[in-house]
Amino acid sequence: MRALVIGAGFGGIAAALRLRAKGYEVTLLDRCATLGGRAQVFERGGFRHDAGPTVITAPFLLEELFELFGETLATHLTLVPLKPWYRFRFADGETFDYGGTLEETLLEIDRIEPKDRAGYLALLAHSKRLFDVGFTELSNASFARFTTMLRQIPRLLALRSYETVWGLVSRYLSSPKLRQAFSIQPLLVGGNPFDTTSIYGLIHFLERAYGVHFAMGGTGAIIKSLGDLMDRHGVTTSLETTVRAIDIADGVATGVTLDDGTHVAADLIVSNADAAFLYSAMIDRKAQAASTKLKLKAAHYSMGLFVLYFGTTRTYPDVAHHTIWMGPRYRDLLADIFDRKILADDFSLYLHRPTATDPSFAPDHCDSFYVLCPVPNLQGNIDWVKDGPRLRDKIVAALDETILPGLAASITADFFKTPGDFQTDYLSMHGAGFSIAPLFRQSAWFRFHNKAESIRNLYLVGAGTHPGAGLPGVLCSAKIIDAMIPEAT
Repeated sequence: MRALVIGAGFGGIAAALRLRAKGYEVTLLDRCATLGGRAQVFERGGFRHDAGPTVITAPFLLEELFELFGETLATHLTLVPLKPWYRFRFADGETFDYGGTLEETLLEIDRIEPKDRAGYLALLAHSKRLFDVGFTELSNASFARFTTMLRQIPRLLALRSYETVWGLVSRYLSSPKLRQAFSIQPLLVGGNPFDTTSIYGLIHFLERAYGVHFAMGGTGAIIKSLGDLMDRHGVTTSLETTVRAIDIADGVATGVTLDDGTHVAADLIVSNADAAFLYSAMIDRKAQAASTKLKLKAAHYSMGLFVLYFGTTRTYPDVAHHTIWMGPRYRDLLADIFDRKILADDFSLYLHRPTATDPSFAPDHCDSFYVLCPVPNLQGNIDWVKDGPRLRDKIVAALDETILPGLAASITADFFKTPGDFQTDYLSMHGAGFSIAPLFRQSAWFRFHNKAESIRNLYLVGAGTHPGAGLPGVLCSAKIIDAMIPEAT
């Protein structure tokens, strides 16, 4: 039996491997020139940059893919634990190192606000309860039936999943700085901490349980190891191939139509395309279920991303691998990004310095960086042709004045990507960085289903589907369809 997988991001690659392990003849299609989807690798002037996820928090999900074929991840890839996991740098210059042992984290909390030591332990205990339900039990569960959702409601209510991540953190911590530090996790999956369901508070325990890792060679090395695994076991890849539409006959997905008009038949199709784009542009509305149309019409999207990549002709040995650079505003800035959809004068940043762990990312005596700046998606009226260069200059100036002194004089080989690039390169609806936002009303059954509603033989993986965005989420989405799809006959 022949299976087609559309999109070679992590979700698509994981789905292709799981289908191949079930005996399917698998072809993986992607419009990019290399595997990885949003996890592309850019090379400029001797500097290497990962474009995709840089934080590995549940490495066992990658290990499982190799184990399907009797192999081990460690044979092909080296993961190293980071310490700290993140360094927070606040607007007044104070820092907070998060990660390492529990005691090390508590000592850092004592330095900021000793009264919050007990509160953090209570927060972590609550996070474990969220993790036990939201990750261990439900991240691999199919929500194709509404009754599945109904059965979970009592437990979700008992865990207060109706409250926001900010509300959850504020119940346990009093320090404004620690509240910020422990509520930013939704931003890693495209959500506003003031709107995102507190179920995402499970990330605290996920990080504590498995640590935060980095793959030597970067995310690109992970993609290469997975690509080699596919090659060894007979998965066919077709790059620079864009799927225009899903072919449907009598409610059954029968194949795809490519941009050049070619029809490719299949017994089974898995889409790793942005779910909102899939239903808005690739599937005839007449074939869609009313519930799917309603979800698409009411969809609320994640923020956009402005990502600045650059090298420096000097090194910054005191800068951590991951730095969260907090601006002067928090709640109001997020409201500008998510609600008002305006490009504010201030910002907060995530700074990635892979050369802190792997010097191969840059020439000798140099550093490689990227800066991710949350911005409004394309539903905001922003002219990125004009505002992109301006934002680039403001970010460089801000970093030069704070944690990267001399950056303006040492920066080299820089370039940036805007929400417009996400829309063009990855067919992301409204240029959103993480598909639809992780709101309660867009979670589990209310999110786009992993098995297409009303269309047989079509399955969905990726950020817009259950359980959601982030590397663990998209890898789990492939596990969900694995459990639903029978062995090839």
